[in-house]
Amino acid sequence: MASQLETLGGLERRLTLSISPQEIESKVQERLRSLSRSVRMPGFRPGKVPLKMVAQSYGPQVQAEILGDAVNEAFRSAVDEHKLRVAGQPRIEAGGAPPAPEGAVGDPATEASPAAATPGFTATFEVYPEVKVNDPAEVVVARFTSDVGDAELDRTLDMLRKQRTTYDVIERSAANGDRLTIDFLGKLDDVAFEGGSANDFAFVLGEGRMLPDFEKGLLGANPGQVVTFPVAFPEDYGNATLAGKTASFEATVKKVEAPQLPELDAEFARQMGVADGDVEKFKADVKANLEREVAQRVRARTKASAMEAIGGLAEIEIPKALVSQESEQLAERMRGDLRARGLDVDKMPVPTDAFTEQAEKRVRLGLIVGEIVREHQLQAKPDQMRKQIEEFAKTYENPGEVIRWYYSDRERLAEVEAMVVEQNVVDWLLSKGKVEDRPLTFEELMADNG
Repeated sequence: MASQLETLGGLERRLTLSISPQEIESKVQERLRSLSRSVRMPGFRPGKVPLKMVAQSYGPQVQAEILGDAVNEAFRSAVDEHKLRVAGQPRIEAGGAPPAPEGAVGDPATEASPAAATPGFTATFEVYPEVKVNDPAEVVVARFTSDVGDAELDRTLDMLRKQRTTYDVIERSAANGDRLTIDFLGKLDDVAFEGGSANDFAFVLGEGRMLPDFEKGLLGANPGQVVTFPVAFPEDYGNATLAGKTASFEATVKKVEAPQLPELDAEFARQMGVADGDVEKFKADVKANLEREVAQRVRARTKASAMEAIGGLAEIEIPKALVSQESEQLAERMRGDLRARGLDVDKMPVPTDAFTEQAEKRVRLGLIVGEIVREHQLQAKPDQMRKQIEEFAKTYENPGEVIRWYYSDRERLAEVEAMVVEQNVVDWLLSKGKVEDRPLTFEELMADNG
């Protein structure tokens, strides 16, 4: 199988391939003979169908399959022969003059030979670019830090207590933090509107779940009281009928309940999973988990800074095929998120080209990171992967089961491997570039949901 390589410009290449018709015909006949031993046709016993009838019924399909396999094999062989790294899928088309054998140029005998009937195909594709990574010595990368002290621990313990708040019925006017149970009816121009009423509706004053005017109208209300108050809807309110308008609400306060935070005692510790109720042990567990989460967030912030810097270490041409694939994956991920929220993606189409810019950035970074990993031998080592998996397992009741769970699935291990490799690259840059330590307060770090 002969091949000829052309450079069409940039990363685009074209291979012209030729396939032996005799070889194709031989494989077609072999496949048909194999089929004839098992194919069933009316009037014939199994294995007794004439080969000619099998060829009439299955010949075109078999020939297409054999030809497709032959073209794919010819392409793979040519790629190996020319030492190409193909990016994306090739576009294979019939036609194109097959490469002439040596000595055949201008030979009339060759032009009239059976080789002239050799099928010709072209495969058009892109190759991976050559990546030359610049010296990172002058690259500035931020290394974030954050501490966990007594104040951070106390704040977290208070948050855990608030998550388990109970409410007691009281006979006083409502204040922020109280839970109200109400019936209410909203009207716009004296006409009730859809979604503007509810019975036995409970909410906590001051949490911001309701519009500011709604909460303001009920602040200070007493149990059993009927209150009327206006509510101004913002201009960007989701319901266009109400956006920018003011409605009138009437609410009956059926119940006011005051919050009761649990004490930080042995009973609370037992509720939180400490069997013997040891409060100090519970605090130590909370602090360890908090330190682990802070460390993860700090690493994530530092990694983001490092990857941003790495993206500028090389100027490369990006294969369009890889950008297209990445864009489609990002779009499909968005479609999956929308479906998970119960939205109809057919009515809310997600165009792939909306992700082109993001895809280009991801592909560029991936190519540069890949070259850094290859050049500096930063592949994940078994002991690194084990350490990372053990770190994951610490937060579970049975770490051994979690470790076995990871090692029982190649895909899960591949995800861990990718994380370790990325951390190796970050550590490499921190050791080579200009590091700026940037401390973050606990509030700054925890406010970052990225």
